[in-house]
Amino acid sequence: MSLELVDVHKSYVARGTHKVILRGASGYFARGERVGILGRNGSGKSTLVRLLGGVEAPTSGQIRRNMTISWPIGMAAGFQHMLSGADNARFIARIYGRSVERTVEFVEDFAELGDYMRMPLMTYSSGMRSRLALAVSLAIDFDCYLVDEALAVGDTRFGRAFAERIERSGLILVSHSPALVRKLCTRAAVLDQGRITFYDDIDEALATYHAL
Repeated sequence: MSLELVDVHKSYVARGTHKVILRGASGYFARGERVGILGRNGSGKSTLVRLLGGVEAPTSGQIRRNMTISWPIGMAAGFQHMLSGADNARFIARIYGRSVERTVEFVEDFAELGDYMRMPLMTYSSGMRSRLALAVSLAIDFDCYLVDEALAVGDTRFGRAFAERIERSGLILVSHSPALVRKLCTRAAVLDQGRITFYDDIDEALATYHAL
């Protein structure tokens, strides 16, 4: 089981300007690996996340997915705000072929939304929406979890649950935080000027990143 980038190029044309995000990116992620991808602001990290998650297609090249990849952890962008938290959890469970009952039970227990679990998301505070998104992300078992940017995974309920998930699955962390990559990952890559370079040695990757 793996995820593989094969000579992936990505570019956009906006307001008459041609912007190149990736220039021939190639790389391999095995199931169970925890890989950090470091990049400065504006380096294309968010675009890379969308490509890895299948939200966007490359301009050229291939992304071969032979394992299940999560959406970015904690992302609530795909939720329907007219539906309740429970209904959104049911919808996600059906999409991924998971038990609806077990998914809703997990989300209800983890998010601790009380009566709001049966109320429309449009009535939620931003904190409540975040708790729901995190709970739904963890309710679905994936071969690899995709995380965009810094994630607080300290000694909290979510942090412990997240650590348990990636211990038995895998992680692709796209971040600008060297400390987080060192804490969570066993291998790293650096994204700079459209090029992505993989390093088996975390220290070498961090030194390269710091030198940018």
